[in-house]
Amino acid sequence: MIITAVETFPLRIPFRTGTRSDASAWGDSNLPAADSLLVKVTTDDGLVGWGEAFGFRAVASAKVAVDELIAPLCIGQDAGRIGALMEGVQKKLHVFARAGALAFGISAVDIALWDIAGKAANLPLCRLLGSSAAELDCYASLVRYTEPKLVRAAVRRALDAGFNTLKLHEIELPAIHAAREEAGPNAALMLDVNCPWTLTEARAIADDLKPINLKWLEEPLWPPENFDGLARLRRLSGIPIAAGENVYTAMDFERLLEIDAVDFVQPSPAKMGGISEMRKIFPLAAVHNTPVMPHSFYDGPGLLAAIQATAALGTADSMIEWRWFDLEGAIYGDALNPKAGRISVPQGPGLGIDPDPDVIETFRWK
Repeated sequence: MIITAVETFPLRIPFRTGTRSDASAWGDSNLPAADSLLVKVTTDDGLVGWGEAFGFRAVASAKVAVDELIAPLCIGQDAGRIGALMEGVQKKLHVFARAGALAFGISAVDIALWDIAGKAANLPLCRLLGSSAAELDCYASLVRYTEPKLVRAAVRRALDAGFNTLKLHEIELPAIHAAREEAGPNAALMLDVNCPWTLTEARAIADDLKPINLKWLEEPLWPPENFDGLARLRRLSGIPIAAGENVYTAMDFERLLEIDAVDFVQPSPAKMGGISEMRKIFPLAAVHNTPVMPHSFYDGPGLLAAIQATAALGTADSMIEWRWFDLEGAIYGDALNPKAGRISVPQGPGLGIDPDPDVIETFRWK
């Protein structure tokens, strides 16, 4: 299986969120809509694998990284030697960074190679990784609504759709309180604040958050690599802490876990190096009795990579993050939809489903 082509497909899919404006959904009026980068890898025997790089504003940079740096190192190589190939790519490119857009591009190619491996074996990736679960728990990951009445409406829609576990991205207390009031005491709420506070600021805010009874507080500190600060906040606040989306290497995950900085660890397959790197985190987390809750705020192969790896390697506590808003075009159509807070693990070869070519053609950047 020799790699003959590595192609990039930047997508921009409009969405409906119920926020004041589509742009405000990310808390940034200048941020484009649901942008993503798909990567297609083709072999000489006709097998095709699909991967996804973390998107948003990084799409153009990740595309350059794949087209100009990563693809030339992969074309002509054996697609079946995933570990050796991807380690070689990382070694040759490490001088440019071990994180950011380059890591996103490496992640996409790695996911595509695992898709090919499953297709070559005619097995879903979860089976190739050694185990399988037919379904997984998932939670609704909401965008930022800011206004309490909009938060209430979004929470109600998610609850009515069958979710009993929801993640907020709010940063203002009235919006957070509105979510708890609408959800009631029995629904589980998580709060992802995307690294805004110093430890001192977070400790003060934690007192206001205690009555919310959060399942976890996600990435509360700036900078995100302040693992010691996370450990202190976890001890002093009494609020469970989650982090890992912005951790890029297995060695850094090991340190995060060794110092008891988190209650839940969140590797992101489309950011940290794909399935090759993500699968290392499950046994590492198990040693520290820490559930893996993969970051999967994606709609394409990055989401499927999280589902397949978690189905094989996760525990009963693991959950899948489901991005909660309506896209004008779904990359997998109706083939991937949660029901009553559970999502089926696709059982086709590789990642289980291929992207809809019509959706790619319609929403590809021109």
